[in-house]
Amino acid sequence: MLKDNLVMLRKLNGFSQEQVAEKINISRQAYAKWESGATVPDIEKAALLAQMYGVSLDSLMKTETAEGVGVLPPAPLGKNIWGTVTVGERGQIVIPKAARDKFALKTGERLIVLSDENGIALLPAEAFERQLQELMDRISGKK
Repeated sequence: MLKDNLVMLRKLNGFSQEQVAEKINISRQAYAKWESGATVPDIEKAALLAQMYGVSLDSLMKTETAEGVGVLPPAPLGKNIWGTVTVGERGQIVIPKAARDKFALKTGERLIVLSDENGIALLPAEAFERQLQELMDRISGKK
């Protein structure tokens, strides 16, 4: 819920209730009521909060949970938290429907699996291959 997100975002950003209240031009007491769930901000103040924290208004208002983790903080603008997946016996995973819809992934589509020390990423193979070819063309002087 909104109140949970307000508490998480404030603490993640190292702000006091007083600092947040000052930034959006309200009293600390009014802000404290939002965090407790006693009241909610109007749409203009909610938009200011979303902008201040760099999240969408939609993600500020709703709560996402992940199995084994609990309530997740709202994702930054342009980022998404799609939920969890389970790796099957043969390494298969099911990508959440919302993510498949967002990226128009269809059955049989090829994905490239990338990683660094922090985790893995999946990219549509065609987009990755196109960017790789453009890079190779630049290196070889073709473009």
